[in-house]
Amino acid sequence: MKNKIVFLDHDTFPEGIKIKKINKDYELVLYGKTLSHEVIERIKDANVIITNKVKITRKIIESASNLKFISVAATGTDVIDIEACNDHHILVSNIRNYAINTVPEHTFSLILALRRSLLAYAESVRKERWQESGQFCYFDYKINNLSGSTLGIIGDGVLGKAVAEIAKAFGMKVLFSTYKGNNNMGPLYTPFEEVIAQSDIISIHCPLLNSTKDLISYSEFEQMKPSCILINTARGGIVNEEALYDALKNNKILGAGFDVCVSEPPKIESPIMKLTKLSNFILTPHISWASFEAIQTLSDMMMDNIDAFLSGHPKNLVN
Repeated sequence: MKNKIVFLDHDTFPEGIKIKKINKDYELVLYGKTLSHEVIERIKDANVIITNKVKITRKIIESASNLKFISVAATGTDVIDIEACNDHHILVSNIRNYAINTVPEHTFSLILALRRSLLAYAESVRKERWQESGQFCYFDYKINNLSGSTLGIIGDGVLGKAVAEIAKAFGMKVLFSTYKGNNNMGPLYTPFEEVIAQSDIISIHCPLLNSTKDLISYSEFEQMKPSCILINTARGGIVNEEALYDALKNNKILGAGFDVCVSEPPKIESPIMKLTKLSNFILTPHISWASFEAIQTLSDMMMDNIDAFLSGHPKNLVN
């Protein structure tokens, strides 16, 4: 019987994405979606599993006696119990630097839309406000240039640095934040509290860890400029969603653009979904990573990670 590779959530790739051929001694089994109660049965005889967002818990890991390798079809590994993998000698790899263009481009799509009030103006035109104004233009919503403004970046990896390069092309001043509570990171970094207080736009590009959960909450919103825009294309949970709701409803900041939520998809009654009724809030469905080019690169790298493991030379390991 052939060894088995199981992809648990292939539907997280759009149509047209090609998956490289694998070692002929292995069978690749694709499942479009896998619910939590289906995981154990589907991987019971798998040697390798691929997951994008399906959670792999300790219970699941302990049920899979043949499992030797997990290929995460993403950069973040928060869906995997890494400690349990270590305990059972299971290697885990992730994908790195595939989204170096698509995430920064999406970040600036959100920044530009909010900074220039594009959604508000487009909606007002649909409601015939232009005709009502009786002149060639109207000024119902604030518009500001990017040039000369200050962008605070939380997260100094490849994505944060790529966003900084685009910002500089727009003539923006860039501040890289220190880790919260650590102001001894050298002259290239600005203390977290100063970044929060001084930035016209704050963009998040750090992972979700215990140390970054609720990194921005009520006290941080109190410190921000009333004209500040907050962007999160990283992970839900880094910003406290109740605090975000409070900040936008009470005009503590000017606007926000999010591509991520604590729960995906979010519940209809959640604070973040209630904010979608506001013209100064944009929520996109976790697609900043999802240009066709980026996903094809991700798919290729995912299979390269598996090939490397099968050949005895694993790479991009996280444990």
